[in-house]
Formats: sequence, C-alpha cells, structure tokens
Amino acid sequence: MASIKRRPDGKWRARYRDADGKEHARHFEKKIDGQRWLDEVTASVLTGQYVDPRAGRETFEAYAEQWRAAKPHRPATAKAVEQHLRCYAYPAFGKRSLSSIRTSDVQSWVTGLTKTHKLAASTTRTVFNTVSAVFRAAAKDRKIARTPCEDIDLPAVPRKKVVPLTVKQVQALAAAMSERYRALVILGATTGLRPGELFGVQVRHVNFLKRVLQVEQQVQQTAGHGVRVCELKTESSYRAVPLPQVAADALAAHLKAFPAAADGFVFTAPEGGPVVYTSFMDGFWRKAVKAAGLPVGTGPHALRHAYASTLIAGGESVKVVSERLGHTNAAMTLNVYSHLFPDSEDRTRRAIDAAFQDHADSVRTEVAQ
Repeated sequence: MASIKRRPDGKWRARYRDADGKEHARHFEKKIDGQRWLDEVTASVLTGQYVDPRAGRETFEAYAEQWRAAKPHRPATAKAVEQHLRCYAYPAFGKRSLSSIRTSDVQSWVTGLTKTHKLAASTTRTVFNTVSAVFRAAAKDRKIARTPCEDIDLPAVPRKKVVPLTVKQVQALAAAMSERYRALVILGATTGLRPGELFGVQVRHVNFLKRVLQVEQQVQQTAGHGVRVCELKTESSYRAVPLPQVAADALAAHLKAFPAAADGFVFTAPEGGPVVYTSFMDGFWRKAVKAAGLPVGTGPHALRHAYASTLIAGGESVKVVSERLGHTNAAMTLNVYSHLFPDSEDRTRRAIDAAFQDHADSVRTEVAQ
C-alpha cells in the first residue's frame, strides 16, 4: 500500500508498507518527486529488485564475518580470506554501512592497495576478489541493490613466461636428491602432478599392470606444522594419468627401498607419516636444487611445467595437455603455456602455398619467360 499526502508545512509525504508490514516514508518539496519515488519502489517490488532501505545499515564487517563463517572454505583459503578482510578491508570499510559504500570508494581503496600498501598486482586482485565476493553475497541477500565492485579498474598483472626445466636438468635434480625422494622428482616430471598431489599418492593409486596413476587426493600442510589429507583442488583435478615406463620403474625401485602397504603413502616423512611441505623444502628440495646447479627459487611446481612442456613438444593438443594437468579448461592451460606451443605462422604459409601451388608455378614460369 502506498500513498502521498501534503503536510501542513507544504512538503509532500510519500509512504508505503513493505511485505513485512513495515512503513517507509520520505518527504519531498514537489509531489511529482514523491510519486516518482513510489513508482520506483513499486517497480522494484514487481521485478524482484526491492531492497529494504534499512537492510543496508548493517556494517560491512558484521556482514562479512557472517558471510565468512558460513562459507565452506578450505583451511588455507579460510586463512587467506580472514587476512584479506582483517588487514585490508576492515580498516577501510569495516565500520561503514553496506549501503554507504560506493563504487568510487572501492576504486580508491583498490588503488591504495598498490600505492599505499605496496601490494603486488596479483595480490591486489586476490584481495579485491574477496571483498567483491562479500558484496555479491550482500546483493543476493537483498542487503544492497547492487554491488559497488562493478567496473573497477584493477592493476595489470605482468605475465611471466614459464621457462621449463630440460630433461637433463630434471635428471640432475633427481641425481642430487636424497634417495627417499628421488622417485618423487621423476614422478612429478613424468606425470605433471601438483606437489600436494604427489605427497598424496598411495600405493593403491598406482596400477603397474595398466600403467595408470589415479589422482584422488592431496596432502596439505596446516598450522602448527601439521598435515591433512583432503580433496583435490577442483573437480577436473580428479583424473587418471598415463604412467610412463620411466616413472613405473622409478616407483618400483622406490617401493623396494621404502616398502608401503596398499593404503600407505608412497612418499613419507623421514619419521613416518605424510610429507610436510616446509620440512621437505628445507631439508631436501632446496639442497638438491643448489647441488644440481638449478636457478635459485626453483620450486616443485617446476616439475609440472617440465611435464607440460614435454607433452607440447611431443605434439599433444592443448585439450590433452589440459586434461593431463587437471586444469579446469583449456583456456587456463593456454594462459600459462601458450608461448610453448609451436608458432602457427609457418604452418599457415605452408597450407596456403600448397593450396595455390599450381598458380604459383605458372606465375614463376611467366616471370622466367
């Protein structure tokens, strides 16, 4: 129900009741302005876009904390989200009401992340994505009419070209690695598993007869130097990877030296149990990288890049490479490895020249005459 009446002071009072029976009113100098406001409210109700003006009074921090508690984030993601909000979002928006935050406010905040906080472009984008997710949820909950995070200019992220390890470098790394993890180097470079997926491989996942490796879980490090066995990164991460003979031989030799039950981990910590990432890096990986003469900062993910580059050099399509790596889609694969795929310019020239070969021969003959 809506109405508009003139008050004794000459102003026009427009009012309406929402679906809960709560009354909302505003005063206008002109009747036409009041009617326009009521028309807008009526239209928003009919189109399902109505937002209770009082809903947006909730502070950003109060709503974000409710949102964060309700989200089924993985431990690592939950930790990152909490840090993004506490360190960067709450100081700027925490005490402000949701409805008071404008697009210009968000733009200024994003710019400040790089200029004031000196965050890298990629980190700025990650922090912004967290805040944007909160505002999208608020809009869906009808706390605000629309998110203020639309059309925000974000800093460009410089694209770094992956320089994969060569086969000789992988072999040098394996030779320099402790015997306990030598097969891990070979397996990573010949199957493309992520570090956590390598740590999560159990004997039951390896089919030596069919030469297939099932990727079904990963091991992640938790706070306090602990570990957890958990689900994979995405649905497409669950995959069956062809097991090359070189990998099968390395695994067979490894299991002979370090026996494990069917449900046991192939690679374990020296004291037993799943591998702890930081212990592995400090105690084994960095020492082997240095001994092998590889660039400082080379991480386990380099084995995955080596695998991808080997497949590309062997002529595998981007679709196959994407599936082997467990990427969500081929676009993700191209985004990382596009520079490694053979240049199509020469193939284009050859295709056109072949199609017009007869014409080209006749032209050359005429020129010769």
